[in-house]
Amino acid sequence: MKFFPLLLACLCLPLSALARPAPDPVALRAFIDEMVRQHDFDRRQLQTLFAGVKLHQSILDAISRPAESKPWKEYRPIFLTPDRLDGGVRFWREHADLLARARETYGVPEEIIVAIIGVETRYGRHAGRFRVLEALSTLAFAYPPRAGFFRKELKEYLLMTREEKLPPQGQLGSYAGAMGLPQFMPSSFRHYAVDFNGDGKRDLWNDPADAIGSVANYFYRHRWHPGEPIAHRVRVHGKRWRELIDGNLAPHYSQDDLLALGVVLPQGLPPHLKGALIELDGADGPEHWVVWHNFYVISRYNRSALYAMAVYQLSREIRRHYLRGPNS
Repeated sequence: MKFFPLLLACLCLPLSALARPAPDPVALRAFIDEMVRQHDFDRRQLQTLFAGVKLHQSILDAISRPAESKPWKEYRPIFLTPDRLDGGVRFWREHADLLARARETYGVPEEIIVAIIGVETRYGRHAGRFRVLEALSTLAFAYPPRAGFFRKELKEYLLMTREEKLPPQGQLGSYAGAMGLPQFMPSSFRHYAVDFNGDGKRDLWNDPADAIGSVANYFYRHRWHPGEPIAHRVRVHGKRWRELIDGNLAPHYSQDDLLALGVVLPQGLPPHLKGALIELDGADGPEHWVVWHNFYVISRYNRSALYAMAVYQLSREIRRHYLRGPNS
């Protein structure tokens, strides 16, 4: 094997001398073969590109302890903070015209767009310090539990940088390869990123307009329903309500189903709404929530009930403080 020499060289070192994880050379060779055969990449250029890639143990450590593994009472304080709230209000005021245009174009409320960017990167202040190429390569070739997913994202990233005329070694992102203010994975970038300011580029790193438009388009394409509720905290009685908690966030129970099994719903809901019941480990004990279609749409951004609830609650607080005005 003549490619990836810098990384393959570490295979010859004793384990005690390894400063970073080693790649799977067979998987790398197969990946390069696929990119050449299916997507017309130049083999020598790819070999040269990957020869300079470093894998990072810190990335493997980070992905093994995601925040979503915490209980709600510990997860919520990470994202529902005065800093994210105040920053969200400032971001909305600074970009009010863009956010209003995104709402009019895609039907997604301003506060949802703002909350996503706040949860993901604190409005661009923490958009990631890893080279995306190295983050994706680490997880694609040295993290077997999800190697298939990250090889797909690495493929999407190389296609994306070729399409957008970006240097693949030059883009920064999270330890998982998510990019820009909204932390799009490469596949999401290719499918949902938009040039919202019409300058001929889709720049999610430096352009709030493109970030705002792209988040709104993401939710639109995942069938956000304008005007519908997102979630309601509810009371439950009896024992049969436990049958409703099945880990499925998709709205699959009718209101009659929920009522029949002991869920007390708010009055005045549109009769067609279906929902799901979730239980969160709150600071004061169990919390029960009925979550509707739009909550499920939020969870398409990150497939976690905790994440979707954090976005929802932060969005409500941002909207409440924004509507109070700058002098309140």
